[in-house]
Amino acid sequence: MIKIEHLVKNYGSHVALSDVSFEISEGEIVGFLGPNGAGKSTTMNIITGCLSSTSGTVTVDGKDVLEDPLEAKRLIGYLPETPPLYPDMSVEEYLNFVYDLKRCTLDRKAHIGEICASVRITDVRRRLIRNLSKGYRQRVGIAQALVGNPPVLIFDEPTVGLDPKQIIEVRNLLRTLSRTHTVILSTHILQEVQAICGRLIIINDGVIVADRRTEELTRVIRDNRRYRLRVAGPQKEVLELLRNLPGIERAEALTERDGEAFSFSFESAAGIDVRRPLFFRLAERGYPVYGLEAVGMDLEDIFLQLVDHPEQSLESMAAARSRRRK
Repeated sequence: MIKIEHLVKNYGSHVALSDVSFEISEGEIVGFLGPNGAGKSTTMNIITGCLSSTSGTVTVDGKDVLEDPLEAKRLIGYLPETPPLYPDMSVEEYLNFVYDLKRCTLDRKAHIGEICASVRITDVRRRLIRNLSKGYRQRVGIAQALVGNPPVLIFDEPTVGLDPKQIIEVRNLLRTLSRTHTVILSTHILQEVQAICGRLIIINDGVIVADRRTEELTRVIRDNRRYRLRVAGPQKEVLELLRNLPGIERAEALTERDGEAFSFSFESAAGIDVRRPLFFRLAERGYPVYGLEAVGMDLEDIFLQLVDHPEQSLESMAAARSRRRK
């Protein structure tokens, strides 16, 4: 459905995108992640034809965005980070304006009515946009992207600035839309990807550093064993005990303290359960355990590791764990 080949975007001497290539098939829900300034919005703007590239090509269902921009844009519904709303229009006036702007040929009244129902803004369709809450304005922004029923939807930071309730509502809406559309969700919020997307693309400094199915990342997360320990005992002695216990690969003292109990973080080798020998060793020393919890490696850990060390692939992480097993 979407094919990006060797995309480059330069702003003078600054390289915003460097040889970016990936494909998205019909019906996929893809999370496009990266820290601020990584190149997410630049890539989205080039895909939607809002920005030209220095070199490279973008095609949507075979339509080249530069050579056949009108046909390519008909296939895309786009919600930029700041929704393109006119606050002095009512919701209904605005959606009719977008309908005309996109030269939509679907039955106007029925189509706009269906969109309002799907994004749950029917009850505010006659209100001025400026009088709506941020959550409702975000819904109106999503509604304009749906006008014309495009097969591809691109959302750039759709939950930024929303309160927790509004975030949940927008996530549920995006999950519903993903059943009938190809969706690209550009965000730096990892929970968005975990909640909605089946595939993850991470970009940093204009370069793709990871492109994997979500379940592959889940396997990496499950394979890692990290714990947080609270124990009443001399901090230095407990830390030394942890570092010398067979099966523990890394241990460090944390700044947290609960009365006479100190907190520690440690990582065990894959396939080794160190909890039982650890309890016995601490009991021998007379150090009471206040708490022990498995915290594992989450998606954020992987994200930060790939961003900070782009040369380290998921394969190298898996290989390192495999070596530790031997």
